[in-house]
Amino acid sequence: MTETATVGEFRFACGETIEDLELAYETYGEFDGSNAVLVCHALTGSHHVTDSGWREDGEETTAGQARAWWNDVVGPGKAIDTTEYYVVCVNIPGSCYGSSGPPSEGPDGEPWGTDFPPVTVGDWTRAQRRLLDELGVGRLHAVVGGSVGGMNVLDWAKQFPDDVRRIVPVATAARLDPQCLAIDAIARRAITTDANWNGGDYYGDGPDPDDGLAIARQLGHVMYLSKGSMERKFGRRAAGRDARRDDFPEDPAGAFFPYREVESYLDYNARSFTERFDANSYLYLTRAMDDYDLSSEYGSDADALAAFEGEALLLSFTADWHFTVEQSRSLAAAFEAGGAPVAHHVVDSDHGHDAFLVEPESVGPPLRDFLADGIEGRAVRDEGTATDDGSGEGERRAPVHASLFPG
Repeated sequence: MTETATVGEFRFACGETIEDLELAYETYGEFDGSNAVLVCHALTGSHHVTDSGWREDGEETTAGQARAWWNDVVGPGKAIDTTEYYVVCVNIPGSCYGSSGPPSEGPDGEPWGTDFPPVTVGDWTRAQRRLLDELGVGRLHAVVGGSVGGMNVLDWAKQFPDDVRRIVPVATAARLDPQCLAIDAIARRAITTDANWNGGDYYGDGPDPDDGLAIARQLGHVMYLSKGSMERKFGRRAAGRDARRDDFPEDPAGAFFPYREVESYLDYNARSFTERFDANSYLYLTRAMDDYDLSSEYGSDADALAAFEGEALLLSFTADWHFTVEQSRSLAAAFEAGGAPVAHHVVDSDHGHDAFLVEPESVGPPLRDFLADGIEGRAVRDEGTATDDGSGEGERRAPVHASLFPG
């Protein structure tokens, strides 16, 4: 069940302040004083991490999403077992699923729009800390998250190293590389050049910048998939007879050529996305992700993590070119340089970046054992650890797993 808390005046990293920061969140399980696990969601995810325990009086709350985004990992008897742990997931500031952000009400009673302060990953971390204080949660047993949620996890080890025993950054990196920065920049320009964006002031009766947001989402989908997964799911096949090119304008010559399955997939998912997400929020959150650099203000990743004395488990996936295996290896070396016990799992998978969402059987065993026993956990020790020099030569890869959604 979604709840909302006001954590009072909040000063963002940009220097701007809002009087009452509201945060939407969900909790699962019972808190015993030492069993809290914070789950950090990815870019366009929400606090609705699992269906387990979110029904009340027969009503269902999905935070605007079709389904819980990690339902196969979080819940009773699952890797993050809600019968053992008190799980908290918070919608990040700047998003559009209930926390303060561009579409939420500003001081004048109208949506903030682009008057909302710029947000950073560091702001997300500090906002989460404030909410946990409201909930009476001090030191966390663990912080877990994937993609930019994994950056959020890393930032906990940097900002609040004494407040968490174990961290699990999944499919993430200390910073984005230039190729990903470039794709995100194009995605934002697709939104801001949409005639309906109107400088970010499109709330009300007028049309939303759905075409720009749809194209931005399509670029994101391409980033999240691998060449192998796209070949398997789509190939060069033409879409079915009933498939239509109604979503975007087509040049006259286009009618001569096939409308391919990959195009149909991108169009369908893009339009579904525009029904649940806000264009301004997409601008804000991608900028926060692009801006994040673990070494900022410290000089190196190792220096940024030096105060963290807990344990870390890194998970990466071989076909993920958004956040690569090499980037996780570099993180493992940074943890080791500071003396933090660290394990690094490399999972053989052709799903690309989406693997952390669609392969719970890859994520679950090491995550479950790490939460219970740290790097001494059976699955953690059996399936791979980083070497002393961070080279990855001591890693043993987990087996290949079949897709949950075969194409």
